Amino acid sequence: MSRARKQAVDDQFDLFLPYIADLSFRDQREMMERPFFSLSKSKRMKPIDYTSPDGKLWVHVSANPDYGMATIWDADLLIYCASVLADMARRGLNDIPRKLHIMPYDLLRAIGRPTTGRAYELLGQALDRLVATTIKTNIRAENRREATFSWLDGWTQLVDERTERSRGMTLELSNWFYEGVLMKGGVLSIDRAYFDISGGRERWLYKVARKHAGGAGEGGFTISMPTLFQKSGAEGEYRRFKFELIRLAEKNALPGYELAIVSGADGGEPLLRMARNDAKGGGRTPGGPHKAKGEGADAPAQGKVSSRKPDAAPAASAPVDADQPHRPARAARGEEAPSARAVAGGGSRNGDGDAGLLDASLLIRGTIAGLSDAATRGFIAEETLDLLRAECPGWDFYALHIEFENWVAAAPDRTPANWQKAFIGWVRRHHARHRHALKG
Repeated sequence: MSRARKQAVDDQFDLFLPYIADLSFRDQREMMERPFFSLSKSKRMKPIDYTSPDGKLWVHVSANPDYGMATIWDADLLIYCASVLADMARRGLNDIPRKLHIMPYDLLRAIGRPTTGRAYELLGQALDRLVATTIKTNIRAENRREATFSWLDGWTQLVDERTERSRGMTLELSNWFYEGVLMKGGVLSIDRAYFDISGGRERWLYKVARKHAGGAGEGGFTISMPTLFQKSGAEGEYRRFKFELIRLAEKNALPGYELAIVSGADGGEPLLRMARNDAKGGGRTPGGPHKAKGEGADAPAQGKVSSRKPDAAPAASAPVDADQPHRPARAARGEEAPSARAVAGGGSRNGDGDAGLLDASLLIRGTIAGLSDAATRGFIAEETLDLLRAECPGWDFYALHIEFENWVAAAPDRTPANWQKAFIGWVRRHHARHRHALKG
């Protein structure tokens, strides 16, 4: 390549790189409410199958056996790309490219990652998963029955021919993602503090809150735990998922949003309410503390919802039908309103007859009672799977769990105090005795 041609390419690339401190972060709207990513850092091979409650929309995500499924942390790279594309559109650039040239150092700094050699290695692995993961969906398939794509069509390291030093990398975005970002209303602003959230389910819950509660007003958005479980695509059993969501509500640490547990109809499954609270917003930026300016953001809520003091909380808004956030649920349509009967002794009912908030700490105690005993039986917790996959790789743990249950049932004196820990110990002993039988 001639020197003039190389300079022209460099100048073109420079147009694509916004200043990190000025970059307003955006996430693709459709990716925020459907289960597209693994919520665990461990390698996931089990596909995600999701169908919306009305049966109209579906998502199927499958993993590559060599790389595993793209994770919600890998999605940070897509958020960065969506933000760059949105910035180009805001500045009125013509011919916004689907192939982006980025500098890894800038990307890692922007999403709050270290810039060590290990970080660059992990970045390459994340890019491989984004290329290898296959998504099939009828979302935006239009006249086609379905769309099939990977998040990235490919990525390339650029190296200077003379010095052999890195000149960045190119990422070729999938057409589905590219079109979704640039369509009208295709992105939502997110708080920079999102990148500081460490847990996979907590990150996913922030996306759900931003998508559904960002413009829901003072009352926020209310959704049932079973519906949330389906939307998450999480592995494991529902009861474990519910316990962890209740724990997150008690922690109440999502940037910009308040979480509260609401009693279910007739004492049934609890609901989660998410309401905007701008006083909790404001994340870090490479140049210092920074709060997203909210360009294009929804109107802020004026009230606060507390998960710890239900008597001080405002009246609950009517629950909203999942996947139809602008359509009131049964109570607002004149149908039978849900009961506000307390769950685990923590419920309350206000004078207007709306569903009362529950004290999440009481509900946690009610849920966790027995988690050290029989309530942890019958499923494999994600933490258990992560540990066993690291310590005893190569086994089908679901098949081993059946053997473990049969072993426990064979003797009346085998009653573990903690079923998860007992299963871990049983697998460790099994692995020590039979690991020679595993194929190399």
